[in-house]
Amino acid sequence: MSDHGMMEKEEIFSKVLRAGRRTYFFDVRATKAGDYYLTITESKKFTNDDGSFHYKKHKIYLYKEDFTEFNEILNEMTSYIIDEKGDEVISERHQKDFKKDDHSNADIEEGGETINVSKSTESFTDVNFEDI
Repeated sequence: MSDHGMMEKEEIFSKVLRAGRRTYFFDVRATKAGDYYLTITESKKFTNDDGSFHYKKHKIYLYKEDFTEFNEILNEMTSYIIDEKGDEVISERHQKDFKKDDHSNADIEEGGETINVSKSTESFTDVNFEDI
C-alpha cells in the first residue's frame, strides 16, 4: 500500500477508556476528501479454558452529519437510565457465580464498589502444605 493509503488510515486524535474487560477506543480519522469522522471501537477480552485470551471488537463509524442527532439521543438515553435506575452499578449481578436470594452472603464496600462476599466456608478445601 502506498504512503498516501497508509495516511488515510491513521488516527488524527484518539482517546481510550478502559472499563474492566472492555476497552473503548475513540478515534478521529480522515476521509479521502480530508473531512473528519469518528470511530468508536469496543474491544472485549475473553479468556479461553487453557488460559490464552482473545479480543472481540465492535466498531461504529459516526459522520459529522449525524453528530447532533446522535449526541441528542445518547444524552437522552443515558439520562433516562440514570433517572430510572440511578448511577450505582450493581456489579455482582454480572458475575458468573451470582446467586439470587443466598442468605449466607454479605455485601461489603471496597474502593467505592459493593462486593458480594459469601459467609460460608463450605466451598473451601482444607490444604495441608506438608502434603504438597
